[in-house]
Amino acid sequence: MTKVDLKRLDAYRAKQGELRIVDVPELQYLALDGHGDPDGAAFAEALEALYPLAYALKLASKREQDRDYVVMPLEGLWWADDMAAFTTARDRASWHWTLLMLVPDWIDRGAFDAAVAAVLTKRAPARLGDIRLEPLAEGRCVQTLHVGAFDDEGPVLARMHDEFIPEAGLRMTGRHHEIYLSDARRVEPAKRRTILRQPVAEA
Repeated sequence: MTKVDLKRLDAYRAKQGELRIVDVPELQYLALDGHGDPDGAAFAEALEALYPLAYALKLASKREQDRDYVVMPLEGLWWADDMAAFTTARDRASWHWTLLMLVPDWIDRGAFDAAVAAVLTKRAPARLGDIRLEPLAEGRCVQTLHVGAFDDEGPVLARMHDEFIPEAGLRMTGRHHEIYLSDARRVEPAKRRTILRQPVAEA
């Protein structure tokens, strides 16, 4: 059985120091909304619901559809009333977020509902019922790879938002998007690898 790794998609390629324009196709995600500091209880509660469901979907796909795949890394859409909360102020308490985990397009509503039921037979994460299976169509984006602590992203984002995007004749549209290639629970901050993505359109 071949194991599909969706990280091989062009949309998941990025290099440190390189700001690149990429066209991201419509993709399907597990999605869960929240608010506040990512070091807080609400964020941890969201992770406690997302990961068991992601692995239940993978197991069911392998067992019932004979299709195996790599569980994708955590992702997040982030926004605030004032975007300076990300670039300069880093006011984490004001952040809104939607956590995401990419799943293959052959995972349908029936598979999703069955996986939710399977998780409930073993545990009952408080926010399991809030998880959605939904598409996200970001289209044209600018992205780069950040290596280092999350709180050191500010200068990279400032360069992306205030220099590269307007100089390319573009404007920001959708949510700031982060893809966590490193597991923050196991990788020290200085070595964490994170794709930073910003949807754009013609100015």
